[in-house]
Parts: sequence; C-alpha cells; structure tokens
Amino acid sequence: MDLLRNSKKTTVLWVMVVIFLLTILISLGKGAVQVGVDEIMDALFLKEVTTNRQIIWNVRLPRTVAAILVGVALSLSGAILQGVMRNPLAGPNIIGVSAGGGFFGLLILIIFPNYFFLVPVGAFIGALSATTIIYLLAWKEGVMPTRLILAGVAISSIFGAGNNALMIFYPERVSGVLGFMVGGLSAITWKDVNMVYPFILMGIAAAFILPGRLNILLLGDDVATGLGMRVERTRLFAIVISSLLAGAAVSVAGMLGFVGLMVPHITRLFLGSDYRYLIPGSMLMGGTVLLLCDTIARVLFAPMEIPVGVIMSALGAPFFLYLLRKGKGNHHGA
Repeated sequence: MDLLRNSKKTTVLWVMVVIFLLTILISLGKGAVQVGVDEIMDALFLKEVTTNRQIIWNVRLPRTVAAILVGVALSLSGAILQGVMRNPLAGPNIIGVSAGGGFFGLLILIIFPNYFFLVPVGAFIGALSATTIIYLLAWKEGVMPTRLILAGVAISSIFGAGNNALMIFYPERVSGVLGFMVGGLSAITWKDVNMVYPFILMGIAAAFILPGRLNILLLGDDVATGLGMRVERTRLFAIVISSLLAGAAVSVAGMLGFVGLMVPHITRLFLGSDYRYLIPGSMLMGGTVLLLCDTIARVLFAPMEIPVGVIMSALGAPFFLYLLRKGKGNHHGA
C-alpha cells in the first residue's frame, strides 16, 4: 500500500514538472509581442540576432528565471515555516519574515541607493532579525507555534510602521521603490538574477537536508525529543534557512505576499504532509504559480502592466480567509 501511494505521489511530481515546463514556454511567449514556440526555441538555441532573440534573452528570460527563483524561494520558506510551527496558516508574509526583509531592503534602496547590490544581504539580515525577535518573544519553556504566529503578526506591524516612516521622511525617493512595496518583477534584468541566485541556491540546497527532521517535528516536540532530536536546534536551523530564502526573494521581487502561504498548502492537498515530497512539490508549484500570475499581470491590461503582487494579493487574501473559515489552525496530515 505504501509503495502504491508513493508511486502515485511520484507520478504527481512528474505531472508538476510537465506543467512547470509548459508554464515557462507560456511566460516566454506571452506579452506585448507574441512569440511562438518555434521562435522561442530559435531565440534560445540559435545564434542569429533577431528581434525575438533580443526580446527573449534581454527581457523575458531574466524575468522568467527571476519568477522561478522567487516562487521557489517563497514556497520553500513557507513550507519550512509551516512544518516548524505545525500550522498551515504560517507563511513568510503572515508572520513577519518578509516584513523584516522588506524593511532592511527598503532601507538600503532609499537611504543608500548606490549600494543596491547589498539588498540581498540586507534583506536576509532583516528576515533573520525578524525571525530571531519573534522566536525570542515566543519562547517560554519552549516555543508554542500559536505564540510564534502572534509574535510574528506584531513584529510585522512594527516593520510595516518602519516602512511607512521611511516613505514619510524620504518622499522624493518613494516613486522609485513603489514596485518594491507592492511586489513585482517588471524591471528585472540579468544583473538582478546574478545578484540573488547564489543565496536562493544555497537555501534550496540546505532545504533538502530538512525533510526527515520536519517530518519528525510534525509528530510534536515530546515525540521528537524522545526520538533523539534536538528540537530547538533543529527548529532554529530551519528558521535560518527559511529566512535566507524569504530575504533573497524579497530582495529581488519586493514585498510579494501570499506565495509562501498558498503554495505549500495547495501542494499538500496533492502530495500530503510528507516533506520528502512536499519540498520538491512546493518548489515546482511555487515556480508555476508565480510564472502564471506574472504572465497574467503582463497581458491582462496589455500594453499596460500591473505588478504581480496585486494578482497574488487578489488570490491570496481570499485563500487566507478560506483557511481561517475552515478553522485549519493546526497542522494535520492532508
């Protein structure tokens, strides 16, 4: 029975891979200029300089790669946080991780714009600072997941106030960072991709150390301790990885919400709560969802473009309310 169930999950993962690859083609082909599949292949693999090649290589490909990296990073961050807190309502934007990363990123962009290349480092420091503060506030003879989320909501509000203060004190620089505040991928270049991909790849590599540990954490702290796990050390390690992924994503896409909340939860409906499948599934689903939403943002009101953060918020807010309505406050094996 277990073998049959696992083969079914493996099949689902392969279906996700196919959908993900199709979504990449859609992302590369759709926009103000429509590019067919044959033309995409020619632009990617032939050296001949054409208008389509310029569009694909200089505009759409860096944006597509960035959307994949950000979608993967935020989805993984959310999946890890939900495992650590045993709560499907956890997500980097819900508990303040993204808010911390966003504040430090915004601080660099507004006050030290010449040091924009430090935004990924600053966003990681901000995300890690936020999670550390949340962790300390929630600590009381161990960390209760509910206390962790409540502390995160409070810290998120504080960093949000910091963002508002920056905009009030530096109003002349606000227009340049509005896209960062909403969350978008419209101005992405290869320079942005090169700046952020090492951090995200490090986070992905570290995340693949975690599946077994997160599966044990889901059993509860007492059981995990009984099995010989150092619970708080494991939880702290997972939170650092989650912060790295969320901070890197925020640095390139801004304050993009709800990806880390929605994607792991949807993936869990197809693959269950086993992190051996949930982590790769969340990566594939995250890249697919953000690519699709970014493509919709490009073509919905073409030639005008709306930030992908608007699309994600329009989808994510009702989804969050649905989860609350269902009363799924505690993690369970979906």
